[in-house]
Amino acid sequence: MKLIDYTQPSEAFLRSIDIHELLPQQEPFVMVGRLVAFDRKRTVTQTEVKSDNLFLEKDGLSVPGLMENIAQTCAARIGYVNKYILQKGIQIGFIGAVRNMEVHSLPQLGDILETTVDVREEVFGMTLADAFIRCGGELMAKTEMKIAVKDR
Repeated sequence: MKLIDYTQPSEAFLRSIDIHELLPQQEPFVMVGRLVAFDRKRTVTQTEVKSDNLFLEKDGLSVPGLMENIAQTCAARIGYVNKYILQKGIQIGFIGAVRNMEVHSLPQLGDILETTVDVREEVFGMTLADAFIRCGGELMAKTEMKIAVKDR
């Protein structure tokens, strides 16, 4: 039997994880579809913009929806670390700050978003990250986000 190195998981393993196991949010407030890449510095999720999305406006995902998608990509990262590496429960996080947000275009219904979060720094329960949302390789939005995590 081959053991899984959870610090360097395969994309196939990550795609097999039910995203709900990693997030404190539950339906209908889940804004990420699946985890597709993870290492200590980078996390990538994919999400389809669906008609039941709470942040959908005129067939497009709103700016608050983009911010929540990024925040939940951070939450998926923290959830993965907690569950598979540290073997502890889900933690609740809060957006501490959003800086330098640039929105080039809004995703439309049916678009598949790829959200990348690159961790710049982690200290005292705070994560500072650069985030990028792409669709079909095109950069749709980018920002810096600070996430605070509350211990349970």
